[in-house]
Amino acid sequence: YKALSDHHIYLEGTLLKPNMVTPGHACTQKYSAEEIAMATVTALRRTVPPAVPGITFLSGGQSEEEASINLNAINTCPLHKPWALTFSYGRALQASALKAWSGKKEQSKAAEAEFIKRAQANGQAAVGKYATSGKAGAAAGQSLFVADHAY
Repeated sequence: YKALSDHHIYLEGTLLKPNMVTPGHACTQKYSAEEIAMATVTALRRTVPPAVPGITFLSGGQSEEEASINLNAINTCPLHKPWALTFSYGRALQASALKAWSGKKEQSKAAEAEFIKRAQANGQAAVGKYATSGKAGAAAGQSLFVADHAY
């Protein structure tokens, strides 16, 4: 952020789009959503100025459900968070919808229902009000990790 400041960038007009602080794919130790939230918010508090209005997380290969649960934990983390913390998921928003659709026109309504379900779950997580229903979508629990993924 120093370089942005040096160039007189108006931070209030920016968003940051990072991944959450999660263990690497090869890590064998399992961390709770609360531990991931604490690590993520701590890292952000150490590096992101309060003038930045929002942080929109990528899913970073997490399953749809993991991404929602971790975003919810971040928003309920007791540390001070001066930014809006929300989602900018691709794979973790659409995997179940794509699986339900399977390229078949007659499956469009089912795909739409899955997409709405994930959008609502993430909307709730973005305000710290998500509680898993146990009715996950077709791909909600599947890892969306892709080795050497490039955008």
